[in-house]
Amino acid sequence: MDDEKIIEMFFDRSEQAVSETEKKYGKYCYSISYRILNSNEDSEECVNDTWLSAWNAIPPKKPESLRGFLGRICRNISLDRLDFLSAEKRSKSVTEAFEELELFLSGKEENIPEEIFMRETVNKFLKSLDQKTRIIFMRRYWYFCSVEEIADSMGITENNVRVTLHRTKLKMRSFFEKEGITI
Repeated sequence: MDDEKIIEMFFDRSEQAVSETEKKYGKYCYSISYRILNSNEDSEECVNDTWLSAWNAIPPKKPESLRGFLGRICRNISLDRLDFLSAEKRSKSVTEAFEELELFLSGKEENIPEEIFMRETVNKFLKSLDQKTRIIFMRRYWYFCSVEEIADSMGITENNVRVTLHRTKLKMRSFFEKEGITI
């Protein structure tokens, strides 16, 4: 079933919207959550919470991309769940990804403008990247894939992934500075 029809069912408050959403995006959302939590039970719970959040958000929201909308909800719920869980249960790749970006951002949060401006700037930066670089960057920092997983899935070396990520972070710093954001 196409996304427009599913969104229409949400607007009509049809419970079938949830089952169709789960059929189409269940594995996708589960993979996002599992990558963060490394737990079947917690991931399943987060995915179920995703459907509830989508039900509560649509309407009034009408997402342009249902996949992206659900992915963001699931990711945020899973990250909230990760905060709740003890440090021992945290996913190594998630922790590493956050540490990499934290070191890059160097704690100068007071110079970062409001969230909306930041989101628009990040999206603009991502659009400026070539497809391969954007995929590597997103897999690492959105989907929390390990360097090894990215290298395997793209048929490149781990070193190539690391170099691409390093260069992309440098480009991001330069891009942000041109936009008036000090990192």
